[in-house]
Amino acid sequence: MSAALSDDDIIALTQLWLERAVIGLNLCPFAKAVHVKKQIRYVVSSATTPEELLDELMRELEVIAEAPSSKIDTTLLIHPYVLSDFLDYNDFLGVVDDTLEEMELDGILQVASMHPYYQFADTEPDDIENYTNRSPYPMLHLLREASIVQAVAAYPEAEDIFDRNIETLRRIGHEGWEALGVDAPQSEK
Repeated sequence: MSAALSDDDIIALTQLWLERAVIGLNLCPFAKAVHVKKQIRYVVSSATTPEELLDELMRELEVIAEAPSSKIDTTLLIHPYVLSDFLDYNDFLGVVDDTLEEMELDGILQVASMHPYYQFADTEPDDIENYTNRSPYPMLHLLREASIVQAVAAYPEAEDIFDRNIETLRRIGHEGWEALGVDAPQSEK
């Protein structure tokens, strides 16, 4: 990835993706409330190695764990300069899970995965269902377990979200996704 964009540009594109894709397509029915209340922390990592990213992740896990949910309910740790290869990123998620356990934060926080080249098992790289987890830049989404439990309890048929998202993306197709304008510039990927 090139360093041509500033952190503010990267955050702006991430917020556009959140507004147009995640909230606009209702891929996550829980995102709108924390967005409107400004409870999302956006952090652009300058890490260029997995080790540097892990250090930053640990700091951000501490920040969200110590902050009241009314101030920071979720964090998007955007890391445009490391783990741009999805398979490397996917391998790193095991390290993330181990870190949550080591920090005694499993059951308190969880980390969801978003990546420009996200690919579910048994799919082809360009299958539209992969776009449910595609973001402009690689990122780790830090979430509070209590907030998830509360949101799911308030949302009817939460277990159908994934299938509904796939239906939505199949309906809009690649042309509809591209029309959202939420992919990072090609030179940045």
